Amino acid sequence: MTELFIGNKKIAKGESPFVIAELSGNHSQSLERALAMIDAAAEAGVDAIKLQTYTADTMTLDCEQADFNIQEIDSLWKDQSLYNLYNEASTPWEWHEVLFERAKSHGLIAFSSPFDKTAVDFLESLDVPCYKIASFENNDIPLIKYIAKTNKPVIMSTGMASFEEISEAVNCLRTNGCEHIVLLKCTSAYPALASEANLLTMTDLRDKFGCEVGISDHTLSLGVALSAVALGATVIEKHLVLSREEAGVDSAFSLEPDEFKVLVRESNNAAVALGDIQYGGSKSEQASKKYRRSIYISKNINAGDVLTEDNVRIVRPGFGLAPKHYEQIMGKKINTTLIKGTALSWDVIQK
Repeated sequence: MTELFIGNKKIAKGESPFVIAELSGNHSQSLERALAMIDAAAEAGVDAIKLQTYTADTMTLDCEQADFNIQEIDSLWKDQSLYNLYNEASTPWEWHEVLFERAKSHGLIAFSSPFDKTAVDFLESLDVPCYKIASFENNDIPLIKYIAKTNKPVIMSTGMASFEEISEAVNCLRTNGCEHIVLLKCTSAYPALASEANLLTMTDLRDKFGCEVGISDHTLSLGVALSAVALGATVIEKHLVLSREEAGVDSAFSLEPDEFKVLVRESNNAAVALGDIQYGGSKSEQASKKYRRSIYISKNINAGDVLTEDNVRIVRPGFGLAPKHYEQIMGKKINTTLIKGTALSWDVIQK
């Protein structure tokens, strides 16, 4: 697998995770708010911001049939029509260049999820560095093929997809020119339960497909994302909202800026903490070794005396013989006078 860069950010084990702030529809159709979200994302320390590029007409049909209404009783968007929801949540295409330029002014990478071919063409005109395929589109093979032909890195969420469907999508990407793929474990529920994250699937995706992996997280906490990093995730995507009290379309499962700041800091810590396989203590531990236990004379003794439990103890610090020799030296005679607090060594024991 060749090295993967998105913009100037290397995506790999041993690097800090690539943290993406998803704006989604939490701007509530206010460009001023969308720009403020990007400013807040930059302040939080994320690597990238991501938009969604669609219109209600490219996403669904303006239709009154029951199929086009959200009916799930526990949905955040119950009783809304798909068309009206996407009208409310979409990011106007004329905003994209302005938002991307604001992101770039902060040194952030900016890209988007296209939902049809016209969105891909539009994003190509803005020279995005990569593409995101959303969970609900990971079965749209014609769209995936079209994206692959841009020859740019692709991040794909795997929510709801069977192993066979993921295999088909990955094969489509690879056979149509996409060399760099990141698969994100995703639970497509809003909000999602931590108990349904099934993060071990993420490591299986890495092993099965030989690509970088990460998480698109819709839970209400940081724990799932940080656990994913501990399992080797190199990409984290979470939704951003300036304040959940603003009631943006995705606010119920989005992080506020201060929470994003914690996510960035702690995901970096989690990634660094993985380190390498190492025994014998880290560099900073070496100085502490002298405070481990060892064998010391605990009472003044004279040459010819026998070492016993009465005059020898295993204590800290560690300048004497190792504790494993304790039984071996019991009953041995010493060849010199020793005072209490002398570290025991082989040269004072009679042969």
